[in-house]
Parts: sequence; C-alpha cells; structure tokens
Amino acid sequence: MPGTPSSPLRRPGPAGRLAAATRDTVGGLPTAFWWLWTSTLVNRLGGFVVPFLALYLTTDRGFSPAFAGLVASLYGLGGSVASVAGGVLADRIGRRPTLLAAQSSTAVTTMLLGLAHPAWAIAVAAAVLGFTSNAGRPAVSAIMADVVRPEDRVRAFSLNYWAINIGFAVSAAAAGLIAAHGYLLLFVGDSATTLLCAVVVFNRVPETRPEAVAPQAAAAPSGSPVPVGLGAVLRDPVFMAFVGLTFLAAFVDGQGSIALPIVMGRQGFSPADYGLVVSLNGVLIVLLQIPITRLIQDRSRALMLSTAALLTGCGFGLTAFAGGAWFYALTVTVWTAGEMLRVPPGMALVAELSPVHARGRYQGVYSLAWSGASFLAPLTAGFLLASSGAGAVWLSCTLLGAAAAAGYVWLLRGRNTSPSTVVMEVAGPVASAATP
Repeated sequence: MPGTPSSPLRRPGPAGRLAAATRDTVGGLPTAFWWLWTSTLVNRLGGFVVPFLALYLTTDRGFSPAFAGLVASLYGLGGSVASVAGGVLADRIGRRPTLLAAQSSTAVTTMLLGLAHPAWAIAVAAAVLGFTSNAGRPAVSAIMADVVRPEDRVRAFSLNYWAINIGFAVSAAAAGLIAAHGYLLLFVGDSATTLLCAVVVFNRVPETRPEAVAPQAAAAPSGSPVPVGLGAVLRDPVFMAFVGLTFLAAFVDGQGSIALPIVMGRQGFSPADYGLVVSLNGVLIVLLQIPITRLIQDRSRALMLSTAALLTGCGFGLTAFAGGAWFYALTVTVWTAGEMLRVPPGMALVAELSPVHARGRYQGVYSLAWSGASFLAPLTAGFLLASSGAGAVWLSCTLLGAAAAAGYVWLLRGRNTSPSTVVMEVAGPVASAATP
C-alpha cells in the first residue's frame, strides 16, 4: 500500500544457508568427475593394507623395524618408477586404459603380498604393489584437470581429497578391528575393493585425453605443433622447484607415517589403538576439508603452503612428547591441519602449471615427489629409529617442515598464481621446448 514502509529483506535461515553452501561446494561439476570421485571413495574405503603394513610386519610376522622400513621403501621405489611411467602412458595411450590396467594389477598384487611368506617374496611383492598402485594416480589427476574448469579445480581436488579421507577414516578404524581376527583379511578386503573400483571406471569414466595441440606460439616453422616431452617438464625451473619442495613436505609425512605405528607398538598400544588414533586424520578432513577449502581457495598459495609445511613438521615433532593416546590424537590433529591446507592448493597449482597436452607427464613428475619420498623416508626413519631413537625422527620432521615452509615463501613470493596468469607465464615456454 502507498505510505506503508517496505518490508525488510528476509535473511535465509540455517537450512537455506546450508543449501546455498552445498550448491557452492558440489554444484557445477561434470558427471565424469563424480564417477571418478565415486571410484576413489570405493578404493579408499578398502585401503587396509598400506597404513598397517609396518605394524603387520613387526608385530604379526616378527620382522625388525629396519626390515619394515626396507619394505616400505621398496613400495615407494615402485611408486617412483610408476609415477613417471603412469604419467607418460596417460598422455600416450589414454587416461582410462592406464587407470584400468593399474587398478586391476593392484588387486592381484595386493593378494600376492598377503600370501607371501619369505622375506624376499614380501620385498618383491611390495615393490610391485608400489608400482601398480601408483601408476594410475597421474591419470586420475589428469582426468580431473581435463573435465573441470580452471576456476573449479581447487574445489574439485578438495572434493576428491575429501573422498580419499572419508575412505581412510573408515578403513583405518575398521582395519584395526579386522586385524584382530587375522591380517590376511585386510589383504582380501583391499584387493576386492580395488577390483570394484576398476569396474566403476570401466563402466562409467570416459576417456578424456585431449588432442596434443600446442599453443600457437609453440608451433614449429612448418605449422605443426611441438609436443611436450618428459625432458621439457624436467627443464621447467619453477615447476621442478615446486616438486622439490613437495618432496620435502612428503618426506616429513613419510617418516612420520612409518615411525608412528612402530613407536606406538613399542609403547604397548594395540593395532586397534593405532587404528583409532590415525583414523582421526580422516575424520577431521571429512568434517573440515570442505569449509576450509571455501576459506582458502582465493588466498595466497605461498601463505597456505608454507603454513601447511610448518604445521606438518611441528605436528610430527610434538609426537616426541606423546605418551598417551590423547596426546597422539593431539599430534594427529596438528599435522592433519597442515595436510588440509596443503593438498588442494598444491594439486590445483600443478594443473595450472601444466600445458593441456602434457598434463599426464606433469602430474606424473609431481607424483614422483610423493613416491620418491615414500621410498627414501622409510629408510631414513628405520635407520634413525635403530640408531638414535624416535626423538631423532621427530626432530628431523620439524626441521624439514620448517625448511619446506621457507622454500614455499621464496618460490612463490610476489607471484600471481591465478589460473590464467600461471598458464601464460609457464605453459608457453615449456610447450616450445623440444621433445627429448
């Protein structure tokens, strides 16, 4: 009515705000991404073996911590080879066949590791499992970069990381309970879910490999595009420096993950105790990763990555003072906070630094930082545990975390890391390099 004051705008209630936040988080992503997300979730729900491998070898099989470290290192060595090989295959023969071959082989190799008895057979099976289980990772990351818009990549990688940790939270807690009835059941369950993951990929995930068309500036005099080879990736100074810093951060994770179950076992904690403590990592990520990603996705990459490295190093460093399960849970909380700040921005930055037709190779070299650390870190942790005690491991984690934090600040200082800027700065020069 004329003269009637206008009604104030109504603010949405809690349900409306939740619906809006949900749309902002999961809306607008393609169907192919969600099927890949589902396959990741299925795979991680059955990821029983690797987190409990050191505990299985030392408590159930009676091997020394040094041998457990050697086996974990051989697993990492296989993964190091697979990271590069899987990235090259994802670009050459396609993302989908590479992923299917990796997952099918992993299902078989997991059972072989569970049935192996001689020390040499366990070592060989672990190395092969490291190769098969890591060969598909570059393909997964490349598919996501292929199908998701640049502005949505941090969100997409965060959601995929969320699925990984939903699976980890459930599988870590369940594995501790299952192990009480026999460790072989862990290998059976892990193998079965990996095979189911391959079935999902086979039926629902399409091939996404783009045509290898280089930017116009990278064209040869004849007009034909110049492809990006592995050598060109290795000669990319900004990207390789980032890979080196990622290796340091991953080395901290690797040392901590191999030392934690051994130290807790020495202190008399059961596999179920360890499973519940380490499952807190997944629970926290499931609960907090999405809101944290919403807060950090537009913030400085240098700030997020350096803060993450400090939290990871200090979290594992605090383990030196742990004596009860509650204190171990506190340390897990600290290094999990670092993990949540590090992974999605790091994965998105790799996708932004990668030329479209070389995403598999770039993701493979990036994965090499993680698999290389998983090869060297267990050896170092096993040596330090045997020679100097657990305190040396936790001190090493703290120092390396601080070094990685300083490196991120140095590398990314003053850089505009928006998708368009990064691609213009880096992809052009790399794409013009000759193929080795």
